Amino acid sequence: MQSIKANDYSIHFLQNSYQYLNEQIEKVNYSTIFILVDSNTNEYCLPYFLPYLETTKPIEIIEIEAGEEQKNIETCVEIWKILTELGGDRKSLIINLGGGVITDIGGFVASTFKRGIDFINIPTSLLAMVDASVGGKNGVDLGSLKNQIGVINVPKMVLIDTEYLANLPQNEMRSGLAEMLKHGLIYDKNYWEKFIDLSKIDLADLDQLIHRSVEIKNEIVSQDLTENGIRKSLNFGHTLGHAIESYFLENPEKKTLLHGEAIAVGMILESYISYRKNLISETDLEHIKKTLLNYFEKVNFEEKDIQPILDLLIHDKKNEYGKVQFCLLNSIGKTIYNQEADNELINKAFQYYNT
Repeated sequence: MQSIKANDYSIHFLQNSYQYLNEQIEKVNYSTIFILVDSNTNEYCLPYFLPYLETTKPIEIIEIEAGEEQKNIETCVEIWKILTELGGDRKSLIINLGGGVITDIGGFVASTFKRGIDFINIPTSLLAMVDASVGGKNGVDLGSLKNQIGVINVPKMVLIDTEYLANLPQNEMRSGLAEMLKHGLIYDKNYWEKFIDLSKIDLADLDQLIHRSVEIKNEIVSQDLTENGIRKSLNFGHTLGHAIESYFLENPEKKTLLHGEAIAVGMILESYISYRKNLISETDLEHIKKTLLNYFEKVNFEEKDIQPILDLLIHDKKNEYGKVQFCLLNSIGKTIYNQEADNELINKAFQYYNT
């Protein structure tokens, strides 16, 4: 499968990708190789990965607990301390072997340790493959507020090997599917239509769908790395989706939502806002809602939930001059960004979702 050229790095696919990793290690002559894993990828992914790593350089494994709640500055401090204690220097390499939490934290730690060392992302979840590990965004949450602290800094390379998905739970697969569906909605109508009936898709098709999803994100990011223009289209579903995810994360009465589950809700809500602004037809709106609810269980919102979610919108990273900024659909496959929506319209979007 053909590699994809990104901003100053490449994204390689399947088992052949490891040759690029080994060539990079030999070329740069790293002093130490650190592999960042969580408790799940240490058990299920590291034994698969290590035989592909051809080097005589010292290798150190750094493990953190699994879960979004680990994605904070305290975890980074512990990793920085371990790197220091194990003799990490400017010529060290960090390999991030895991899902979006690992690639986000690992990229941020590497970008700030000794003012920046090399890192390589090997995503092991579908979400990380098609979203988190591509595009140069690295960072952590601030309490329950998503991705408030971070940097934009690209890895030396990304290796995408779908063999890691063999042990991924079904709900985690669906979480990644949400970002793939988003890529179709914002950029490629033909790609969106491939997901209408997943029962016809086999594993070989999945590899091609992942490749196209990464290609779409990379085509957008390559035009606008620092998110001043078209990259904002990737935020479709995320303005409300992130607020919903944060609210459910911090509320002990609520079942925590995976990222993709919250984004799926956000895409329906923001599709409704798009419809009310005469950007998409009612037929398109109903089609989007039906397709997303085919894959994602409906989330129950009570009236008391809405205002706290609206309050969280003010913390969204995309806000400018105190105003909440939405990316909306301008037909299936196209977007329009820097759009505003008042609380009355957002409330009506929740009413639409609940009916």
